[in-house]
Amino acid sequence: METQSNPHHLILGKLNDFLTGAVLADTLDERYRQKIAKHLVSVCGFEKKDIQSNVNLEVAAGEKKASVKIDFLVRHKKKIIALIKFAPGSLVTRRLSTLALSRIIKPYQVPIVVITNGEDAEIIDGNSGKVVATGLKNLPDKNAVEKNMSSFLFEPVKTVRFDQASRIAYACEVDGACPCDSDVCIL
Repeated sequence: METQSNPHHLILGKLNDFLTGAVLADTLDERYRQKIAKHLVSVCGFEKKDIQSNVNLEVAAGEKKASVKIDFLVRHKKKIIALIKFAPGSLVTRRLSTLALSRIIKPYQVPIVVITNGEDAEIIDGNSGKVVATGLKNLPDKNAVEKNMSSFLFEPVKTVRFDQASRIAYACEVDGACPCDSDVCIL
């Protein structure tokens, strides 16, 4: 076992990232992230090049700013169609903050929002904020995205909604984070 920068994460060695080939610390959380990435490619039919992983996003609450990680953004026809956030534990407690992240990552509302703990998932309609499906088996697949692409609104996020979403994301992802969480960087 290696020395750990985050004592809450047992480092089991190293592993190769499925999407990029980069060498990463092998943790239980990272194993779930790899499982999700493999599922998006092998089951859902997306190409590796259409999945962006480990994306930094700046969130703000007034003058306070921080950088948080988004686990996956899935692209189709030059648009981000899905934001996927991994978080261990209860999904319902992460629903609001994940939806908020989907409203600030791009200048438009990301249509599909997913919160997953690696064992279960909630698939949320980005526009309505309602859970439309549950379970990893219901993650969006490429065929369904192609069929529904014309129904995705990609509505611009208004300034007031953007500010509200950023404050929610900051409160949940930064203020609510464990002090040893290495995925959050206060700026």
